[in-house]
Amino acid sequence: MNLQKKIESHIRIVEGFPKKGISFKDFSGVFQNAELSKEIIETFADHVRGEVDLVCGIESRGFIFGFPIALALNVPFVMVRKEGKLPPPIVSASYELEYGEATLEIVEGQIPEGARVLIHDDVLATGGTAAACSELVKKVGAIPASYSFLVELDFLNGRSKIESEAEVFSLIHYQS
Repeated sequence: MNLQKKIESHIRIVEGFPKKGISFKDFSGVFQNAELSKEIIETFADHVRGEVDLVCGIESRGFIFGFPIALALNVPFVMVRKEGKLPPPIVSASYELEYGEATLEIVEGQIPEGARVLIHDDVLATGGTAAACSELVKKVGAIPASYSFLVELDFLNGRSKIESEAEVFSLIHYQS
């Protein structure tokens, strides 16, 4: 069985959650299978090996695979957190939500100027969070070199909001 089929066999679709009309993709079952989780980490790491200098994981589920990817690559890991979760000094970037605005932050000095950065998160939906993380990376003089996601919701067209010159690598795609 290929990796995509293995992952899909561990994803539960929950209709009407968190609200009516949403078809929630619950991939928490993936974490119940250590061998599958290791294969996912290695696949992500192999895809960018030698092409990135560090990994940024977006809070909070981007930490789950982001940190092990960094370990597999033997590169630093930087936590990208929601506003107010990190001690100063910080660098921040805000982005629009459906109803308002949110802010992401990193600790100043953790991403070296010129570093090639892998931006990792669990799901690529509308692309706002990944775009804000990209803005943070560029704000400190580094380069968003690649993006990786466990799941991409193609029907929300999140790719259109993130760096077109950087590769977007998603293991699972949903059309609806």
